[in-house]
Amino acid sequence: MSKSKKSNTVDMLSGKKVSTMPLINREISWLAFNERVLQEAADKRNPIIERFRFLGIFSNNLDEFYRVRVASIRRMKDFSKKAIADMDIDPKLLLKDIQKMVSAHQKKFENIYEELKHECQDEGIFIINENQLNDAQSELISEYFQNEVRPVLVPLMLDKKRAMPTLKDKGIYLGIKLSNKGEGKDTIYSLIEIPGDKVSRFFVFPKDEKGKTYIILLDDIIRAKIREIYSIFEYEFMEAYTIKFTRDAELDIDDDISSSLLEQIARSIENRKVGDPVRFVYDKNMPDDLKYFLLKQLKISKEENIIPGGRYHNFKDFMSFPKVEGGKLMYTPLPPLSHPFINPKQRLMEQIEGQDIMLNYPYQKFDYIIDLLREAAIDPKVTKICINLYRVAKKSKIINALVSALQNGKKVQVIVELRARFDEQNNIFWSNVLKDAGAELIFGVKGLKVHSKLMLIEKEVKNDVKYFAHIGTGNFHEGTAKIYGDTTLLTCDPRITMEVKKVFDFFESNYKVKRYSHLILSPNGSRRKFLQLINDEISNVSKGKKAEIVLKLNNLVDEELIKKLYEASQAGVKIVLIIRGICSLVPGVKGWSENIEAISIVDRFLEHSRILYFYAGGEEKMFISSADWMVRNLDLRVEVTTPIYNAQLKKQLKKMLSIQMQANVKARSIDAGLSNKYRKAEGTPIQSQLETYEYFRGKLAKSGY
Repeated sequence: MSKSKKSNTVDMLSGKKVSTMPLINREISWLAFNERVLQEAADKRNPIIERFRFLGIFSNNLDEFYRVRVASIRRMKDFSKKAIADMDIDPKLLLKDIQKMVSAHQKKFENIYEELKHECQDEGIFIINENQLNDAQSELISEYFQNEVRPVLVPLMLDKKRAMPTLKDKGIYLGIKLSNKGEGKDTIYSLIEIPGDKVSRFFVFPKDEKGKTYIILLDDIIRAKIREIYSIFEYEFMEAYTIKFTRDAELDIDDDISSSLLEQIARSIENRKVGDPVRFVYDKNMPDDLKYFLLKQLKISKEENIIPGGRYHNFKDFMSFPKVEGGKLMYTPLPPLSHPFINPKQRLMEQIEGQDIMLNYPYQKFDYIIDLLREAAIDPKVTKICINLYRVAKKSKIINALVSALQNGKKVQVIVELRARFDEQNNIFWSNVLKDAGAELIFGVKGLKVHSKLMLIEKEVKNDVKYFAHIGTGNFHEGTAKIYGDTTLLTCDPRITMEVKKVFDFFESNYKVKRYSHLILSPNGSRRKFLQLINDEISNVSKGKKAEIVLKLNNLVDEELIKKLYEASQAGVKIVLIIRGICSLVPGVKGWSENIEAISIVDRFLEHSRILYFYAGGEEKMFISSADWMVRNLDLRVEVTTPIYNAQLKKQLKKMLSIQMQANVKARSIDAGLSNKYRKAEGTPIQSQLETYEYFRGKLAKSGY
């Protein structure tokens, strides 16, 4: 592993004693998380088609990792020696470690894919290539190629004398070699983009007379017709090999005050198309002359950017693997549940007045949020709606409800974060829609990303104003709410709503920092408050009192908070961490973290909620948050953490945490060696997500909490 001057990560991961604080490098920890996704693709307890989809998720994750994290590390190599000396790690060594881990994962990936193909055959599903087509299939493919594929193909002829055309970093290409015997000067090269954004990546043949299903990839349809595509050439050999090209995707936004932020973001998105290359993945069977020609034309010379792969790339498309009927090929559906304490025949705002309501997705319906907005849009007593948007669906019912409110004469204030990575274009589109409808738009806060998930509805009630607030861990996105595990609080408790109003006031005049007694805000309060909460547990255990902390987060990276958790462990505080992704803290290290257990749950839903529990001398303080424990979330973003005051809702959150803490089916232990070992299933198997669904389906209503 790459060496770290401050953290001795190498020594930590090799199991040797360390004198300085043990930490796992964030990039290495992230790769370990992505390996857990790969484990789900290999797990035969999962249905076959779902396992293909996990391959797609793994591939999509890795693409973003290279476009953002690896690109950033490559930039660090250009820093001065003094700057690199101040870092915890040498970027050159780290890049080598990354490539080593990625290469190992790539081999596992290819083996899993081949195993899955064989297992499919037992279910009567056959993934075939162009060399395995029978006459009837060839005829169908010919018709499909002529009608659907051929019209969108653009072969690019390559020449040493001409510059290489700009390649899309989200696309894949077939590198083509046309040659005759002897490899003479008449060999020519070409590229064809595989048009997966215009034509489905998969062609499913009608079931044959024996009930078997055959599937061929778009790549192989093009390979099958390569002689038709290059029919004007008379070459004996025509070969096609897949390549994938990844560019630096970080936005470079300058401080040109003469341009609006909207224009700067749009310009930066265009710049992504010509970002520096950070990865070139190629079919390892590609002939050397074609490979070196492409590398030279693409100006790729760094060894760490060149990764041999299999016959197929862009497995992210396998996230949409065809829904083939028959057998238990997909998960049993878990449709979102109605909330047991929400009456669909009664106004939602009236019910929120009666008691705080908590929604947990995807177990319960996100539709309630859309219903709340629609209700507010037509309620004559509602005067204003404020909302901050980070990510929304491409066909957003949330936006439609806001437009409806505007058409009904309501004031609508929308804080749009245009720098939500890879959603910038979508956010620009919806910003224009809202602007045209008459909304007041605020594009974030200068120097800070707005990552909070807030909504505030203002309603006139008997010559007074009542506020209804939404504080959540996830986005206002009805699509991701079906697969992301998130938690939302709906309340009209003035302790909370008046402070949510302060946050929206801050968005309007961001030079005014407010004081908060209930909400915890980044960038000015989160770090201090979280440290205080941990210190309180340390103080209690020093007095002989019970002390416990449970943290459910996506990522735990911040060194100051990790150091404080180590201090708490050393004092005797019992700590359980449920961390989906990056965990730089190392549990179970003698003298450091004997009292810390850390697990990661990767299953059919993406664990996304942030839930914090502190025993607090028996008062049991609980919070939900939009913030992970990373420097960016604590110091460089607007994030909101809200306390949960309602006793019944606290019981719900405790139950959810308890289920996950007992998980022994899809939970892995986080350890120094990044082994990703599944927890031992001692006693009753507990698959936490299924158990949580059952809790919300029946046990919650019966128990009353």
